[in-house]
Amino acid sequence: MAKQIFINLAVKDLQKSMDLYTALGFTNNPQFSDDVGKCMVWSDTIFVMLLTHEKFSSFTTKPIADTKSNIAGLFSLSTDSVDEMNKIMADGLKAGGIEPNEVKDYGFMQQRTLEDFDGHTWEVFYMDISKFPAEQ
Repeated sequence: MAKQIFINLAVKDLQKSMDLYTALGFTNNPQFSDDVGKCMVWSDTIFVMLLTHEKFSSFTTKPIADTKSNIAGLFSLSTDSVDEMNKIMADGLKAGGIEPNEVKDYGFMQQRTLEDFDGHTWEVFYMDISKFPAEQ
């Protein structure tokens, strides 16, 4: 079995969050979804579990961070082109996400940032490694 990554996020409105992640290009895996959690698929090996606060709390004894005012992590999604990055962002913004800062252009990489309804922060980027600066 291939190694996989599951990112678990506490969300206040499960359906609204699922709709936003669908707009970003994730698909729902109903086999691992129910009324307290939705398994959102980015690729064959990358999944985001959207969990109600009650469900998320069953996995930890720590309080859930208020990610609207505190950062708990930065999650990054790579794309195959700048156009794909911009489309994902446009769809995410149309679905209610916010873009808290301007596009960043590092020459070899362009990056945009989207926050979901709960403040979880996603960096959507395109990188052309052939443009990465050579060592000096």
